Amino acid sequence: MHDVVIVGAGPVGLFLACELGLAGCSVVVLEREPEPGSPWRAEPLGMRGLFATSLQAFHRRGMLHPLKTASGVQDEPGVDLDADGPPPIRGGVGHFAGMVLDPADVDLAALPYRLPSPAPDFMASNLAAIESVLSERAAKLGVEIRRGVTVSGITQDDEGVLVRAGEDEYAARWGVGCDGGRSVVRRLAGFEFAGTEPRFTGYTMLVTLAEAERLRPGINLTPTGMYIRMPTEGHVGVLDFDGGAFDRSRQPTRDHLQTVLRRVSGTDVTLSEVHLASSFTDRAMQATTYRQGRVLLAGDAAHVHSPLGGQGLNTGLGDALNLGWKLAATVHGHGPNGLLDTYTRERHPVGAQVLDWTRAQAMAMLPDPHGQALQGVIRDLLGTRDGTTYVFGRLSGSSIRHDLGDEQPLVGHNAPDFRLTDGTCVGDLMQDGRGVVLDFSTDHRLREAATGRQSRLRYAAGAAKNDLGLGAVLVRPDGIVAWAADRDFGAEEFERAADRWFGPAGT
Repeated sequence: MHDVVIVGAGPVGLFLACELGLAGCSVVVLEREPEPGSPWRAEPLGMRGLFATSLQAFHRRGMLHPLKTASGVQDEPGVDLDADGPPPIRGGVGHFAGMVLDPADVDLAALPYRLPSPAPDFMASNLAAIESVLSERAAKLGVEIRRGVTVSGITQDDEGVLVRAGEDEYAARWGVGCDGGRSVVRRLAGFEFAGTEPRFTGYTMLVTLAEAERLRPGINLTPTGMYIRMPTEGHVGVLDFDGGAFDRSRQPTRDHLQTVLRRVSGTDVTLSEVHLASSFTDRAMQATTYRQGRVLLAGDAAHVHSPLGGQGLNTGLGDALNLGWKLAATVHGHGPNGLLDTYTRERHPVGAQVLDWTRAQAMAMLPDPHGQALQGVIRDLLGTRDGTTYVFGRLSGSSIRHDLGDEQPLVGHNAPDFRLTDGTCVGDLMQDGRGVVLDFSTDHRLREAATGRQSRLRYAAGAAKNDLGLGAVLVRPDGIVAWAADRDFGAEEFERAADRWFGPAGT
């Protein structure tokens, strides 16, 4: 029997498998597709945007450089990791409802926990590159990946789960569905999936255009929808506000795609040939809970929405990062009571916010007077530093704060990349998957308290380049700050926080 069976070998399932493998769990991943490669996962159709929190996660597990290499991204020259003050935006800031943000309009002073980091704010990659890096990592950690496996049944009891695929059965103590928006695990395990119906059908296609110059490059909002002419020749995206009428189960024909593109773009462009094409909608649905007994959901299996703003992959990776260490602690028996229940409690609100974020963008793009009026208001807001900074915070993930019941402003946020005077940073300390205790006090007063949990916590003491006025910080394995104190703190405060998240010393 394995500790965990994961259904789905996309980025979310593989990242979760790596987290569990790093913590010493036995893991098997079941994937329906027989081979990892597909035109839909490679460049250009498989291109995705990774924002700051996701890139920091790869950095903190030692996978940022391999990811850049696999994605064809060069390391940035001249990044000053010891610079004073918040660093400049690196990599771009994205868009809201097709309205591109200007990095120069982001008020860095309004981002109090922003410190220099090797991880940029944005990086374009493709699913094939991401999955190749994670698959290689998973293999090194002893994770078993079985491809060409179609799940047909799931049962569970108080001891574990049994996943059936044809005549084969896979037994594990826990099961996790990371198998996408049409999740078989979600359906078989009886999760409730609720939300709103679509307003548009979107299309992504790789085509040969007879009159490519008739389509303006980049993102183009029109009176009837939106179209995007990508940098790669023949790569086009379209949003058609038809109420989500085109069924994804049908393959769009050349005539249909040409009719939609002509109507939305207002041109008589001709599609000479369609090489690949697919459709999607802005249907926004979410599982009411991410856990049913010993079965959990992560990524698109837990929440589906339109790709507007590029939040889907990043939210899913956040799910995997949050769940991984909690499930591992539960498997090994040292997780505090109720630890696994905090997964839904913390990540469900984040998923709900993302669904609303994409719904708001769809409304602002409606090709009617109401949508145009709303779009005008948003353009005015994005013309201000406060407006742009707010949207950047949402897109980058820097504004996400989990409610951990602590009023200290940093608690619940993704940890800044504190850098000690010897050059060691938080990202360097987190590569083994343990939590981190940063003790900035001159008497190293947390050393003894942290030593009793050294299998789960890594202790680092010393002055920091910028300690943000703090005396000590406790960072969970997922990079979330669990406790922070000013310079006049007592060790008993730390003990209470450490007991809550990592269990008593010596357990």
